[in-house]
Amino acid sequence: MFDHRKYRRFETVRLTDRTWPDQEINKAPDWCSVDLRDGNQALINPMSVEQKTKMFTLLVKLGFKEIEVGFPSASQPDFDFVRKLIEEKRIPEDVTIQVLTQAREALIKRTYEALDGAKRAIVHVYNSTSVVQREQVFNMSRDEIKTIAVQGASWVRDYAAQYPATQWQFQYSPESFTGTEMDYAVEVCDAVITQWKQTADQKVVINLPATVEMSSPNVFADQVEYFCRHLKQRDQVRISLHTHNDRGCGVAAAELGVMAGADRVEGTLMGNGERTGNMDIITMGMNLYSQGIDPELDFSDIPEIIEVVEYCNELPVAARHPWAGELVYTAFSGSHQDAIRKSVNYHKEHNQLHWDVAYLPIDPRDISREYEAVVRINSQSGKGGVALVLERDFGIELPKWMHTPLSKKVQSAAEEQGIEVSPSSIKAIYEQSFVTVAPQWQLSDYELHTESSQVTAQFTIGSTQFSGKGAGALEALCDALASEYRCTIEVSQFDEHSIGAGTDAQALASICVAINGAVEYAVATNEDTSAAALQAMLTAFSRGRVGAEKEAERVA
Repeated sequence: MFDHRKYRRFETVRLTDRTWPDQEINKAPDWCSVDLRDGNQALINPMSVEQKTKMFTLLVKLGFKEIEVGFPSASQPDFDFVRKLIEEKRIPEDVTIQVLTQAREALIKRTYEALDGAKRAIVHVYNSTSVVQREQVFNMSRDEIKTIAVQGASWVRDYAAQYPATQWQFQYSPESFTGTEMDYAVEVCDAVITQWKQTADQKVVINLPATVEMSSPNVFADQVEYFCRHLKQRDQVRISLHTHNDRGCGVAAAELGVMAGADRVEGTLMGNGERTGNMDIITMGMNLYSQGIDPELDFSDIPEIIEVVEYCNELPVAARHPWAGELVYTAFSGSHQDAIRKSVNYHKEHNQLHWDVAYLPIDPRDISREYEAVVRINSQSGKGGVALVLERDFGIELPKWMHTPLSKKVQSAAEEQGIEVSPSSIKAIYEQSFVTVAPQWQLSDYELHTESSQVTAQFTIGSTQFSGKGAGALEALCDALASEYRCTIEVSQFDEHSIGAGTDAQALASICVAINGAVEYAVATNEDTSAAALQAMLTAFSRGRVGAEKEAERVA
């Protein structure tokens, strides 16, 4: 039964004098990838050694300086992978690996055996401190849980002394921090820190996990600010965040947590993790990037990142995934397409210093995306988007008054097919509707003679000769056709411009003409500007003639 009354509002610390809302993020936090541990344990098929190695290589390439590589005391494959990294010297000089362990002596001992020979490493020890875990899982008091944490910290310290060649850092997580009383979380962490020696460049890491996201991000920020205020040795500690995405707010919680005083953020690429996932480092990093802040991670080749993540996780990246998804820089809405087209052109024409394009928060090219993916056409698309596709993909720039008749043709095709219309299909519709002409209506030749500001012209159309007079070649052709076919011809729109430059340049002529009141549109190209205009007129006229003949047949 779907009954909301079985749940109650999450209550935690009430911070009435909070300061984090007035803070701004102006630099990237320290990042730690947990793809190879937290991410890996959430996979249907845990990564093979080959997949782990591929993922580790990618993380190093992206610029991560701290990477949690496994839980070696709990898993033989994790133990073997840590040994592989160390023995094969795969860890760069500026990268610190991190491993997780529970606060149990045998597991801590095994953890150090896995790390033997590492130049530097972070040993991450944890135990759960939340009310639910204490009362329902462990049946222990607050003092008993704190004792576990302190004892674990002392074992971590003592075993590290047996491996003096390694530069050790220690990290502690009060697991399920968000479900722990804040004063008690501070008490436990203060007790752990007293077991460890800190230096200015080797600070202790206290990691605050939203193991389950229990509240809105602002509440989490209050918890973080409270913790930072009350921790006794705050200046000797790096406060780290490890948010999950149960409420869909993992990134927001991490961002507000940094505003509340945190120094470091743990997460995974694309947010893979248990349940709804971990905090997505790509999303948070790109959020910073879009605000002009260096994320200190290189996401310039998003397609490669997606390829590796999908291969290693054996899970697809959603098409609407923030920043990275296939459809993120795609506009189907007609008004959006038109705005993008105009805004991109404005950006180029005015040589804007900063990116400020409608509907595109960043330049897709920054992350190896191309503009051909920006606009795609379906039955919801508008005239601006259709015109942009022709211009962008085929260099065909039509006058604005041609956009509506073209989009109507394309929209009819989209509605009939019920699917997206590809750029090649749009071009085919354009050519079939406005360019293609039967051989008997092709301009073979023409001659112009000018006397007293009037042009007398002879035209060879197909194999038929026509003659006409007018103020120019186009008017003379209209006169010839009107006389021959006893009809009225009125040109309401005409545009001609060059395509390309130099000796290869061609003229593109577009025309809108009413033949006995029936409106037709056509386009033609030719090296000769007059020939292009004349052929556009003939193409439009031929379509009007065909339409009139079909109507006459129908009436008869």
